[in-house]
Amino acid sequence: MFHAVKVGTAHARSKNKIRREVHVGVQASACSPNKLKLELQQKPGFVNNMSSHWDHLKKLALAEVEATLADLPAPLRERAAQLPVTFEPKPNASLVADGIEADSLGLFTGPAFGDEEQSASPVPPQIILYLENLWSFTEGDEEFFLEEVYTTYLHELGHYLGLDEDDLFERGLE
Repeated sequence: MFHAVKVGTAHARSKNKIRREVHVGVQASACSPNKLKLELQQKPGFVNNMSSHWDHLKKLALAEVEATLADLPAPLRERAAQLPVTFEPKPNASLVADGIEADSLGLFTGPAFGDEEQSASPVPPQIILYLENLWSFTEGDEEFFLEEVYTTYLHELGHYLGLDEDDLFERGLE
């Protein structure tokens, strides 16, 4: 079973931020995507910068998930701490082919709490946070990124606990 958060459904909890649509004009005739990629890869530090950006996003997200876990009530915290959280840039092609939106912010997979033993699912329960999608959604604002990691993590944890989209909306975790 999959439960995903899509871009456009998440909202900042503590701020009145409105997601702005940013349109950047690119001349298609200027260069092909392959040439652009080649040019970017030839710039000194390209791989290191991409790697350090990813490492930075993972570090921020991990700290936020750990802080969120620490703030949960003890019985819930103990159960949630056993649920693996994985960081991926974006949903992979297989998930997209299965109907998960490419711009999803997070995903809960596997059986919900209490259903694990009765489930025939070969996939253990886990939460996946799509950090590049979260970063894009928050337009590179670190504080907003942390808020969305918090909200998305709790949203997916809610699915693990058996809550549906309406239940999550009522709790401000849309």
